[in-house]
Amino acid sequence: MHFDTLALRATHQPDSVTGVVVPPIYLSTTYARNESNELPANYLYTRPNNPNREALEKALATLEGGAIAMAFGSGQAATMTLFQALSPGDHVLLSTDAYYGTPALLEQVFHPWGLTYTRVDMRDLNAVRASIHENTRIIWCETPSNPMLDITDLQAVSQIAHEAGAICVCDNTWATPVLQRPFDFGCDVVMHSTTKYLNGHSDVLGGALIFKEDNEFAQRVKLLQGLSGAVPSPFDCWLISRGIKTLGVRVRAQSSTAQAIAEFLEGHSAVEKVHYPGLASHASHALVQQQMKGPGAMLSVQVKGGAEEAIRFIGKLNLFTRATSLGGVESLIEHRATAEGPNSITPKNLLRISVGLEYADDLIADLAQALA
Repeated sequence: MHFDTLALRATHQPDSVTGVVVPPIYLSTTYARNESNELPANYLYTRPNNPNREALEKALATLEGGAIAMAFGSGQAATMTLFQALSPGDHVLLSTDAYYGTPALLEQVFHPWGLTYTRVDMRDLNAVRASIHENTRIIWCETPSNPMLDITDLQAVSQIAHEAGAICVCDNTWATPVLQRPFDFGCDVVMHSTTKYLNGHSDVLGGALIFKEDNEFAQRVKLLQGLSGAVPSPFDCWLISRGIKTLGVRVRAQSSTAQAIAEFLEGHSAVEKVHYPGLASHASHALVQQQMKGPGAMLSVQVKGGAEEAIRFIGKLNLFTRATSLGGVESLIEHRATAEGPNSITPKNLLRISVGLEYADDLIADLAQALA
């Protein structure tokens, strides 16, 4: 089936008793046993399981083509639980240009606990091979990366991971399964911040892990999910499931507008550099065409000058909201180094743009007047 059909079918679960087309929200934290002290539907307590979360997890596994999925209260909770499933003394190989919260978790939480990690440019396959340790358990990819939109060759890195006895994890938040399915290229685990495109309306915090195989490691993560309780509420699961229904049409429309904006900005005299995989000038443009069904709706732009010029520019915008996060229906722009804090390695003149569903010409006109 086409992705749009699959997304609708995966989240369409009519109630067999009442016939309601839209599933209800199961807010109960506990479930009654019958006269024989049995649980009629195998639900005991909402922390280990809930009908809304179960429905969302099944939909996520279907969309990514995986065997099992787990939903969490945030993307960081999902990432943290995956690392918790490792053992002290294990090693993680992480892309240099990864979401800043991921290395922050490794450095501030797991390094004192005994987990080691190395950061490497995932575009350099020789460097990836050279950075493998005997105790490497996870190679963590993020493609397109945040915020530089670097592209990782998932097929090649997955092969390197498997040769080393490690698993390959891909943060697929920016591409979404609409544009990229990492399991098709050998990855073992897909991570999502469901806060972003999957929900799509900037009103839910959530995360997910999807496993290609329901193996021992997946069950270890499943155990930790239930024990830690870092899970989304039934209402949050219901909202994310609702967002998935329109995921395909939203992402394709946003990507089309992002392409137009990137082309406009690349030709502007006040712009130093545009980072967008849909541009022929992008270093991995050919790989994008092989690995993705579209370049996505995220781009970064470096304006000429430094942080002061970049911040002055976004202060003149009218249609772009100056805010962190991404993937919603409204266009957002932020000075990324400010968001990441004093230890940021992001260029000081870089602005990250999440393209929404506004009319493309209106957004371009707004950028033009602010750059003028």
